[in-house]
Amino acid sequence: MSARESLIAATIDLVRRHGVAATGLAELIERSGRSRRTIYLNFPEGKAELVAAAVSAAGAAAAQMIRSFAEKPTVGAAFAAFADTWTQVLTDSGFTAGCPIVAATLGRSDAPEAADAAGEAFRDWETILATRLQEDGVAQEAAQSLATTIIAATEGAVIMSLAARSTAPLERTSQQIATLIEHQLRAGAPAV
Repeated sequence: MSARESLIAATIDLVRRHGVAATGLAELIERSGRSRRTIYLNFPEGKAELVAAAVSAAGAAAAQMIRSFAEKPTVGAAFAAFADTWTQVLTDSGFTAGCPIVAATLGRSDAPEAADAAGEAFRDWETILATRLQEDGVAQEAAQSLATTIIAATEGAVIMSLAARSTAPLERTSQQIATLIEHQLRAGAPAV
């Protein structure tokens, strides 16, 4: 792994666990095994540039994961895979790691470029989901609205699950999203 890649990976992990403000250079150096000089050679603008790059990388990786889920036979199966991944992240981390995109959004005052990158990531995810919903027969406006709802509800459920140290909020939210998806699919189905 290159110095740049290891710095980005360490930043993603720290931001998802501690947020932007609490992610310090000393901890980044320790976690990545790189020097302060290496940070500034790769990210001349320092922490703000590094966090923005990490958020962009995390957003792109999540988008790729969502694309792979969207290839499943049904949109319901695609969403179930997405929810299962979040369940695994939450439990594997002992309820200490959330979404770095949400953390960057909340850290706008410390890293505005990272928050902007988070906004782009959310838009990308919505587009992927809306496209898949349209492919399954959901009208464009309804597909866009449902995609926004899926992302917003899932991210909110992840936050609630972290607070509760339980996957119950994510499980309940996932059940409701599955119901919404089925409702929209039935509404978009051609009359026979």
